[in-house]
Amino acid sequence: MRTEYQMPDDFLWGVAVAAHQLEGAWDIDGKGVSIADVMLAGENKKIQTGGRRVVTDDVLPNGNYPNHRGIDFYHTYPKDFKLLAELGIKAFRTSIAWTRIFPNGDESEPNEAGLKFYDDMIDDMLRHEIEPVLTMSHFEMPYHLVKTYGGWRNRKLIDFWLNFAEVVLRRYGDRVTYWMTFNEINNQMAWQDSHPMLQNSGLKDYPSDQAERLMYQASHYELVASALTTKLAHEINTELQIGCMIAFNPVYPATSKPEDIMMAERAMQNRYYWGEVHATGKYPNWLLSYWQHKDLAIDYTDEDLTIIAEYPVDFVGFSYYMSWTVTDTGDEWLFYDEEKNHGDNPYLQKSDWGWQIDPVGVRYAMNWMWDRWHKPMFIVENGFGAYDQLQTDGSVHDDYRIAYFRDHIKAMKKAVVLDKIPLIGYCPWSGIDIVSASTGEMAKRYGFIYVDLDDLGHGTGMRYRKDSFAWYQQVIQSNGAVLD
Repeated sequence: MRTEYQMPDDFLWGVAVAAHQLEGAWDIDGKGVSIADVMLAGENKKIQTGGRRVVTDDVLPNGNYPNHRGIDFYHTYPKDFKLLAELGIKAFRTSIAWTRIFPNGDESEPNEAGLKFYDDMIDDMLRHEIEPVLTMSHFEMPYHLVKTYGGWRNRKLIDFWLNFAEVVLRRYGDRVTYWMTFNEINNQMAWQDSHPMLQNSGLKDYPSDQAERLMYQASHYELVASALTTKLAHEINTELQIGCMIAFNPVYPATSKPEDIMMAERAMQNRYYWGEVHATGKYPNWLLSYWQHKDLAIDYTDEDLTIIAEYPVDFVGFSYYMSWTVTDTGDEWLFYDEEKNHGDNPYLQKSDWGWQIDPVGVRYAMNWMWDRWHKPMFIVENGFGAYDQLQTDGSVHDDYRIAYFRDHIKAMKKAVVLDKIPLIGYCPWSGIDIVSASTGEMAKRYGFIYVDLDDLGHGTGMRYRKDSFAWYQQVIQSNGAVLD
């Protein structure tokens, strides 16, 4: 029986972060206010009981905005890349803060200071032989576009986006091959919750009975913008690879009851239609039928559909953290409420943040997507948030994180070697501790590197190697062969 699975020689082992969660320096060198900059700190227990980070109308003078400080990567990245190079990573996935390039989002000319920051950052990566993987929009669009235009509910944002996309593709396309457009674009499937609606599409201050329609409308404009970005990138440089980014959390039937199985299938179709449109260039029939049934009156044109059809993505980037279950609701349209229909799997354990741990789900996810979309894949997030303890000698013993990654990488390797699914690379979240997007906490730690900062930004800011650092280092050195 086969026990060893050899990964491709050119496989990109890396880590993943996002600009607004680590850069800090939120208001210097011409940077504008993003949606992340008006989100106050949250707290895990409140989040789990239905609360969310409070969004303020403007930046309050005494508000606790964790994204304003991040981990000060804006100034520390040379030292951090040196440490990550020691870790041995081959790729570093991060994002470009739109507001560093166009502070308000609707300017005609970019901010040169912001462009230079990413020039310097990318060049430093390359000096360490680290491949840059860039996301264009990772939960931090300009807040001015939210307040003035209503976010992505407005078709005008397509042109603002393309102006931004063209500037960064031309500026960095000679050094950056892998790009993704909208991070976890499908998180807004949970449209009953205003938090992902703001993070994903800048949707704020809308009537609750319009939430579903606005989510689908904003998503359509984003899908058109994403397709036009692929077109633009290939015109600039045929070597550029443009991907979507899907938050992939498998939805299993709660039982073997046929109605539960059918409900789970629709839940999967519902959550991942964004990937289908990106990869195949077509809207699914069931969704168009549902829009008509609900009389949602989504604005889409024949020209839009032609653009989407002609410019599919080159690869599918996805995050994987957990899975859950769903039970039949008795609705003939199989309406799926992600908040209410979300169930636990009795066979799985949970993290400190209530996320179910399901390594097998990685292999399932990759097979599900490959069978439908037939695009190369890139795992650009996978990780374990936990309460880590820094010891007096500077060590952090995180065997729980090692166990999580070991099991997930084993499942990933089976998908690549046994199932022959093309996978570009694996960038776990987050390499180094950063501010949590969902709660704003530093206490929710994901990194192989511990950052000595607390939820209020207090601490030395010093970096410490966790036990998982040495473990992942040997995983990379052995190309995934050594996991124990």
